[in-house]
Amino acid sequence: MTVTEEFRAARDKLIELRSDYEAARDQFDWPRLTHFNFALDWFDKIAENNDKPALWIVEQDGTEGKWSFAELSARSNQVANHFRRAGIKRGDHVMVMLNNQVELWETMLAGIKLGAVLMPATTQLGPIDLTDRAERGQAEFVVAGAEDAAKFDDVDVEVVRIVVGGEPTRQQDYSYSDADDESTEFDPQGSSRADDLMLLYFTSGTTSKAKMVAHTHVSYPVGHLSTMYWMGLTPGDVHLNVASPGWAKHAWSNIFTPWIAEACVFLYNYSRFDANALMETMDRVGVTSFCAPPTVWRMLIQADLSHLKHPPTKALGAGEPLNPEIIDRVHSEWGVLIRDGFGQTESTLQIGNSPDQELKYGSMGKALPGFDVVLIDPATGEEGDEGEICLRLDPRPIGLTTGYWSNPEKTAEAFEGGVYHTGDVASRDEDGYITYVGRADDVFKASDYRLSPFELESVLIEHEAVAEAAVVPSPDPVRLAVPKAYVVVSSKFEADAETARSILAYCRENLAPYKRIRRLEFAELPKTISGKIRRVELRAREDQLHPFSGEPAVEGNEYADTDFDLKS
Repeated sequence: MTVTEEFRAARDKLIELRSDYEAARDQFDWPRLTHFNFALDWFDKIAENNDKPALWIVEQDGTEGKWSFAELSARSNQVANHFRRAGIKRGDHVMVMLNNQVELWETMLAGIKLGAVLMPATTQLGPIDLTDRAERGQAEFVVAGAEDAAKFDDVDVEVVRIVVGGEPTRQQDYSYSDADDESTEFDPQGSSRADDLMLLYFTSGTTSKAKMVAHTHVSYPVGHLSTMYWMGLTPGDVHLNVASPGWAKHAWSNIFTPWIAEACVFLYNYSRFDANALMETMDRVGVTSFCAPPTVWRMLIQADLSHLKHPPTKALGAGEPLNPEIIDRVHSEWGVLIRDGFGQTESTLQIGNSPDQELKYGSMGKALPGFDVVLIDPATGEEGDEGEICLRLDPRPIGLTTGYWSNPEKTAEAFEGGVYHTGDVASRDEDGYITYVGRADDVFKASDYRLSPFELESVLIEHEAVAEAAVVPSPDPVRLAVPKAYVVVSSKFEADAETARSILAYCRENLAPYKRIRRLEFAELPKTISGKIRRVELRAREDQLHPFSGEPAVEGNEYADTDFDLKS
């Protein structure tokens, strides 16, 4: 059996059992491949004489491009030949800094064919971040648009620039468009071992400097079989995922998973979110599968969902569980349940609500085929019904990082005790459903109760005045700490005492007494470049604002529940 046939057999088994969770758990085995190249051994094989759309991009002004599997296969051969002429060889580190444009997909396929190590990066990065990434990632080449390539003028790392959509300004650089002159045939000149490094993704660094997550030629390309099972994708689906290039979720849902399923990747590029325009476009192109973060789902339900005449049959949420109101509203209007899941840059989808599985509000679902999930008490190291989400390593799941590149200490810490530690805390009920509690670093004690910021934030954002919220412990001489909310107020409300009173009263009505928000401050939330809230900065600010001794080191503008007459 060829590697292509072995991979297809595993994929087909999950498609066959997509509605039978227990059978999928029992019958699925990861294909254990010694050699594999996603672009050559899978994409090119399914692309042979295949004129079905593999990639479809629509711009906000209505212009669009559509490329078949066969076209992308041939074009990526040209790009791979051009990259080889530019000096890229197996094992070279290549930063990819492109927007949602066809060249991004061509570059990813071409880089995989060459056996290069790809380092996706968001176009939002400036010279300081680029210097850090280029140095630590040992970048030798960068593929970027003209404007972003110019940023490397201020980067103290010498890289060869392959410029997309413009001409190079230095003699040692190359124009991407010269790939037009290359052959559509490609000679791999070697094979890719399963354990060869293929991807380096930078984590967003909410509590520390971003780590470099290493993935091989199987850990993402083969590992995303679990993600495909969660999504329920099948051949011919048109999948729309709202995610920015440069982050792992983009590779998850916009490259590997749809193409594993032989589905079409669909993108709608917009500068400003317009719910009606999005739904009109989804209707026109026939989107059958839609994945979006909670922010987008919240904006969608503020519009008239009936505007979408042909809703997707698959709806997915990513980033954090959605509250019941959103799930119910979408189900009422579209007849489809939004299904949550849990994964990381370090892994593929580990836990999820798979198709036709009973959904429990607030739960991420159950452990997916190929993953053995255990919850371990960080204090005792014992397994139980609540604790850190960990993955058993015997057998090792394919969809898991090999570690943090050039950081053996962090790698050893993550794999301590014979399991992989996610750093996230959850609980599991008697039916096996797992509910997210929060990052292990974010969970805190108040009056001897362990509190999950995520749980409190989920209540806060249900208030109409709250656009975003972050909860952190605020030092208190009596309770040790009390929950404090930093709130970004929605556009229809003022950040004033009356709004604060309303929010605190709402929390009083909807949270148990020991969970109540005791302090509130209106402020912009510090975030990583990928949009994750840096609670570590807010916690540090609280330590300065409410020291146990002495005067506060910073001035606050907060409201306390004791400032108001709040009735139970």
